[in-house]
Amino acid sequence: MNDFTQRHLGASAPDQQSMLAALGYASLDELTDAAVPAAIRLTQPLHLPSARSEFEVQRQLAELAGRNFAGTAMIGLGYHGTVTPPVIRRTVLENPAWYTAYTPYQPEISQGRLEALANFQTMISDLTGLPVAGASLLDEGTAVAEAVAVAHRVSRKGGCVVVDAGILPQSLAVLRTRCLATGVEVVVATGRLAEAVRDNQAFAVVVQVPGADGVLPTAAELVELAELAHANGAQLIAACDLLALTLIGSAAEWGADIAVGSAQRFGVPLFYGGPHAGFIAVRAGLERQLPGRVVGVSKDADGVPAFRLALQTREQHIRREKATSNICTAQVLLAVAASCYAVHHGPQGLAGIAAELHQRAQRLAAALLAGGYRLAGESFFDTITVTAPGRAADIVAAARAAGVHLRLVDADRVGISVGEDAVEDVLVAVCSAFGVTLTADTAGSLGDHHRDIDFLTHPVFNAYRSETELMRYLRTLSDRDFALDKGMIPLGSCTLKLNPAAAMEPISYPGFAGLHPFVPAADAAGYTELIGQLCDWLAEITGYDRVSLQPNAGSQGEFAGLMAIRSYHQANGEAARTVCLIPASAHGTNAASAVMAGMRVVVVATGSDGSVDLADLRAKIDQHAAELAAVMVTYPSTHGVFEETITEICSLVHEAGGQVYVDGANLNAMLGLARPGRFGADVSHLNLHKTFAIPHGGGGPGVGPVAVREHLAPFLPNHPLVETAGPATSYGPVSSGPYGSAGVLPISWAFIALMGADGLRSSAQTAILAANYVAHRLADHFPVLYTGTAGLVAHECIVDLRELTRSTGVSVDDVAKRLVDYGFHAPTMSFPVSGTLMIEPTESESKAEVDRFCEAMISIRAEMDQVASGVWPADDNPLHNAPHPASRIVATEWVHPYGRELAAFPAGQRPGPVGSGGRDKYWPPVARIDGAYGDRNLMCTCAPVADYAVEAGKG
Repeated sequence: MNDFTQRHLGASAPDQQSMLAALGYASLDELTDAAVPAAIRLTQPLHLPSARSEFEVQRQLAELAGRNFAGTAMIGLGYHGTVTPPVIRRTVLENPAWYTAYTPYQPEISQGRLEALANFQTMISDLTGLPVAGASLLDEGTAVAEAVAVAHRVSRKGGCVVVDAGILPQSLAVLRTRCLATGVEVVVATGRLAEAVRDNQAFAVVVQVPGADGVLPTAAELVELAELAHANGAQLIAACDLLALTLIGSAAEWGADIAVGSAQRFGVPLFYGGPHAGFIAVRAGLERQLPGRVVGVSKDADGVPAFRLALQTREQHIRREKATSNICTAQVLLAVAASCYAVHHGPQGLAGIAAELHQRAQRLAAALLAGGYRLAGESFFDTITVTAPGRAADIVAAARAAGVHLRLVDADRVGISVGEDAVEDVLVAVCSAFGVTLTADTAGSLGDHHRDIDFLTHPVFNAYRSETELMRYLRTLSDRDFALDKGMIPLGSCTLKLNPAAAMEPISYPGFAGLHPFVPAADAAGYTELIGQLCDWLAEITGYDRVSLQPNAGSQGEFAGLMAIRSYHQANGEAARTVCLIPASAHGTNAASAVMAGMRVVVVATGSDGSVDLADLRAKIDQHAAELAAVMVTYPSTHGVFEETITEICSLVHEAGGQVYVDGANLNAMLGLARPGRFGADVSHLNLHKTFAIPHGGGGPGVGPVAVREHLAPFLPNHPLVETAGPATSYGPVSSGPYGSAGVLPISWAFIALMGADGLRSSAQTAILAANYVAHRLADHFPVLYTGTAGLVAHECIVDLRELTRSTGVSVDDVAKRLVDYGFHAPTMSFPVSGTLMIEPTESESKAEVDRFCEAMISIRAEMDQVASGVWPADDNPLHNAPHPASRIVATEWVHPYGRELAAFPAGQRPGPVGSGGRDKYWPPVARIDGAYGDRNLMCTCAPVADYAVEAGKG
């Protein structure tokens, strides 16, 4: 075993032997032979390069990054040069306290990133002028498509969406993909957008402000467009440049119902196309239609204002087959970085940056006009399109030679987009490429646009001008969160494993972080090689033939895979195959993705042992044989078991002419042990942010590659601007970036290179060992709900609290909150079975940490018994009142029937040096949050400062 694998695996060799002995097995191989069905088990090792050292991996990644020519990116099209403040790069993007956190389902221990997301929502709401903003979407193209879906839900007329000819090409392509399966017609205006609105019965109108060519429509035109859209019963969607809004006014002033865009230029690196935080904001009345996450302000049990995810019942993955979106998580880490950029610069700083970029564009315009060139328009913000008949390619080449990337629009036109990094010498180089001289003269303007309404007036955007204060603010926020840097996060089906520093560090290399996604292929040679190798490695690991890395979330990988199946059936003349069979236990995104892909969901029953009910599956196949498109199953199952019947399921579906989609959410249990592409599956999406060490980032970024057998390869996603991103026979793209969240792909490349075939196999075996060890230790205290034929689980186990809840009144929520007092993030609650906890310790946790968790659970069971026996009242006990923040423990009054020390230190205090066993307590910043209050009194922006003046001194 190589050095890195030894450090990645939490349990040492002696500890593994101790855990195996407790289970009655002599070796990892013996354990996994018993757990993994023989019919699917690999008999040969994976064909992967030998494991490399951290030094070797980083040296090779540095060489690959060096083969990318970043230069100064002035291509535009929604991706702009920006300057990431070092304090944000070091304190947020490169800080495990931020990047190893999970989606904030447990709000009491997520107050830091929830506050940062509330800042993001406030920033978006203020700049767009719309009252409710989401906590980020996957990218701008996705945001446009989601906005159109919102408009479709609320409109009662029209079957088409009318789109501005100036829309970003990748946004248009993503929108076309989304509309393809749902029967919505996309009409692109060929003349004035207003005329297209008059000529079509549209439910939505999309306008790009400014347009892809940089031209800024007048405010009067936008107001007229909104009035016309509304008169025709349509919603107006404005795709906005966020920085431009600091100067030109808000989308609400024009009459927009929905505003979307990207927050990339707020300090987030280009990352070769992603990850970046898309945004969406809506007018009053549409808040319950918003896709994705919304952070709201509520209060805790003591009346302290606190943040939480609001309106969760409207989330699309919970609505399953009734969904119109499959967004489950988004781009939290990047939204946090963007919000911190706004906190760092403040409103005056942002407006100053915008004004400076506009002036630089004006100076370029003046120089070009003086040189005899024509511009696409006189009104612009930061982008101009220049007409140079027959010379465009030569000009772009000359600029490239000087270190600047310009946009080659066509043989006669060149696009220039001024970013924050386009300083004086860059402007001179651009002018030189055109053969003109830069002067202080300016030309062009913002037209009739002017911002009259203040923005970012909340104190948080005006209080941290010094780096010292900002550093302390960001540290305070991160200290309020529980992430992997503080302890184990045993969330089932989520795989919170180590994100190795050696894999994380290279994403900050300039060659990876600073590259625009639409540079010529020759200038992305390092990325091209890395992407090709990673695709090959993932294909080998999974047993598939082709892989696309474009989907930038697991949900988008699902959608891409199902669209491939849909396209395959249509290409074979079987368009009637639209039924997708999905087990009742499946994650909600499965059903939501199927609906988005134009399929009809038919639910298959789950057996008493948690497996797919084969009798019901056969009945459903017989009933829908002629229209069967696919079955979607998760493997190992969502119940944490290697089902023995998986190959039979595949055969039954194939015999009926359907395709088999295996959800790759639980692939961590199969690395080097089994390959879905070889035991009968046709397609899977993978989760690189689970299995292959990309961090969860507090709720994004994610990468959800889609892997297929050869017959589905012609239907992988492609891209309108990068020919090599996918096949010409595709249905289109699913993400704005040609390779999705390309900027974090070096992490998974490094992880595989560091582990090698043997290391990956060891990681899966150790994950299975840890889960079975937990199940063994807890079995006498909590029933383990499902096991396989050998009495074993896969990489996670489900403990059943339902009977205990009935006998004690202690709910699964009470146990989850009490675990915070013991220093743990709760396992997954009530999925896939209500009233249960699903525990996934992963391979990265030490035996000591796993034992600490088990002991906490056993202690909690004893506390439940105290409630059951009447020692503590059902409504006043350590579980019912959990978690216990410091403010309660030090309160003047203590009126509970248990002591303060038991409340705060249920496992006892551990003072002294850490190396000698000392352990500091994680204190939750708030008590249990009242979710219903927050939904009844919805507030999705920063709370007024006065709201924090609450009465103290009561426990």
